[in-house]
Amino acid sequence: MSDKYTPPPFLVDLLEARSPTGAEFEAQTVVDRYVRSAADAYEKDALGNRLATLNPGGDPSLLLAGHMDELGLIIKHVDKDGFLYFDTLGGHDRGVISGRRVRILTKDGTVAGVTGKRAIHLMNQKERDTLPEVHQIWIDIGAKSKKDALKRVRLGDPVVYNMGFELLHGSIGAARAFDNKTGCYVVMETLRRLAERRKKLKAKLVSVATTQEEIGTRGAITAGYAVNPDIAIAVDVTHATDAPDNDVKRFGEYKLGGGPVLARGPNINPLVYDRLVECCEKEKIPYQIETESMPTGTDARALQMARGGVATGLIGIPLRYMHTPAEVVDLEDIEKCVRLLEAFALSLKPGEKMHF
Repeated sequence: MSDKYTPPPFLVDLLEARSPTGAEFEAQTVVDRYVRSAADAYEKDALGNRLATLNPGGDPSLLLAGHMDELGLIIKHVDKDGFLYFDTLGGHDRGVISGRRVRILTKDGTVAGVTGKRAIHLMNQKERDTLPEVHQIWIDIGAKSKKDALKRVRLGDPVVYNMGFELLHGSIGAARAFDNKTGCYVVMETLRRLAERRKKLKAKLVSVATTQEEIGTRGAITAGYAVNPDIAIAVDVTHATDAPDNDVKRFGEYKLGGGPVLARGPNINPLVYDRLVECCEKEKIPYQIETESMPTGTDARALQMARGGVATGLIGIPLRYMHTPAEVVDLEDIEKCVRLLEAFALSLKPGEKMHF
């Protein structure tokens, strides 16, 4: 792979968009700009989902879901000296919160800050060996007092790490929110490409950029109910275990560059899984298999149980260092996921429900 690899502009714009869960405004704007003109119908809902439809009269109906929210923080207290305390939005590793540059998203624009805690020199050995609690970390915006801070921020303002997208080498990139701007990109880019081949598409396709996945797949719950699809596929990241200190006997063996990871287990309709495998083999797309013994922590969990039940699949994009400010992905795996979903959508025959 050449070092001159060019990432897709749509994906880069999504990665640069700041969209902490519940405040996905910037990512919504990116999706609107790239997808609206390609869709036959385009809607937003009360939770902020973006629903793009292609071939609305088609049968069966296929929903593709990728969440556009990311981890964040939310301001909950300002002390007398102007330091900001926060709660977490989504599941953070507390060990990587402090010492970060952050941006607070306010009604008047962004406010720069850094996360701080007591310096290691001022700790005893026990304190050095203990992971700080969230309430022992704060955000410093250079304020002189509580009054000064509250001129610039409000309680409830969301916060994101100020870490952008960067190519490390070839198609390997790092970003703070590959989870799950990658899945959002995949489902929306699939619709954009199929719009150019719509005469071959028999199914109705609804691609959804979902919100609030990181706090309970909330956008997928409402989207699944509203669309009421016959078939659904969620696209999210999954753990690449090819980095040091990962026991593949415990976690499975998945690697960057190995292609889409196809989930298999009770959360997954077996006919959908089989068709995904068939499409991979037909299109010569390498794939990996991940076993899931329980409902997954993804939008697939919500979609499977929508209304009377939906034939649901799950595709994972291998990712290192999940839920940190520097997640790592091979962008070629993302491209393979788009190709796979194109093939899957085009493989559906009229009336095919995938009931078993």
